[in-house]
Amino acid sequence: MTGSMKRRKFLKGAIAGGAGAAVATAVAAPAIAQTKPALDWRIVSSFPPSLGTIYGAAEVFAKAVADMTDNRFQIQVFAPREIVPGLSAADAVSNGSVESCHTASYYYWGKDPTFAFGTAVPFGLNYRMQNAWMYDGGGIDLMNAFYARFNIFGLPGGNTGTQMGGWYRKEINTPEDWRGLKIRIGGLAGAVMSKLGAVPQQISGGDVYPALEKGTIDAAEWVGPYDDEKLGFSKVAKYYYYPGWWEGQAMLSFFFNLQKWNELPKTYQAIVRSAASLADRKMMARYDLLNPPALRTLAIGGAELRPFSEAVLDACFKASNEVFDEISAENAEFKKVFEAMKVVRAEDFLWFQLAEHTFDTYMMIQQRKGLV
Repeated sequence: MTGSMKRRKFLKGAIAGGAGAAVATAVAAPAIAQTKPALDWRIVSSFPPSLGTIYGAAEVFAKAVADMTDNRFQIQVFAPREIVPGLSAADAVSNGSVESCHTASYYYWGKDPTFAFGTAVPFGLNYRMQNAWMYDGGGIDLMNAFYARFNIFGLPGGNTGTQMGGWYRKEINTPEDWRGLKIRIGGLAGAVMSKLGAVPQQISGGDVYPALEKGTIDAAEWVGPYDDEKLGFSKVAKYYYYPGWWEGQAMLSFFFNLQKWNELPKTYQAIVRSAASLADRKMMARYDLLNPPALRTLAIGGAELRPFSEAVLDACFKASNEVFDEISAENAEFKKVFEAMKVVRAEDFLWFQLAEHTFDTYMMIQQRKGLV
């Protein structure tokens, strides 16, 4: 065969192959479309839009899902009360009124205290430990085995890091100062506060300031400097305590109606997981950048920063362990998750006090000297 004949044969094969590829593409197109159906979902937030970092995590999530599906999977974010009140978000997902929500799982600890582990428990984990447990220590699967009882599938949806201890009209110098104190506080910490003699109140974010201003409550904890400055707590309570021992971190969650989740194509499930992980990381990064200048502004404005004394923390730690023991004795699911968390807590605090804590402590000393 001559060179020209070989070239003609190659060109005929290439043309035929191109036509075949075009036909194959035409045949495959409907199948590809089926794996990317057009969906319109709603996600209800438990947080007011004025708190851009925490509310914004749902927006980051929704945008990422749309971007990764060429806008075929649209999720519209709704503020509290636009569909349901903020503290009813998980109920709306559970009963199928909406497809998803962005909330703090410990808001629903009254249904079952095990919900608290999806956000935080007193004297629990810090942010990195929580992520280690959730993403690589089986925590997500453990929590979803529990959430399934409520027709919910959950994924981590942001974190605040270690929170502040809240705003108080009076000083908290001794454990006895908790007695009779009406305090807005979320999650299992309310049970601990009750044991200490306080009167816990679970109030959604947008309603905290009016309650504190009117004297309906005597103290309130929310998150940290950035959000607290926006909510104006320093105008009605001047003592700002730290640390929030009930929230060494506070993980938020994206909850999905379990049936709706199971109906998603595997591709969409993978995209939702990726989008949730992006929102999770971005929220913590934003808080770490925004809290320092907000704290400085609050201090200049007259907020009095106060550490909880060791005696106060010891009393709270003791009360927390009593609450854990009491619940564990009656709730096997709670005990199972608590035991799993305690393994991570013991191991990671052993590790963190070496390299991590030593480095941080040294650098903080240099910061106080004005060298950093």
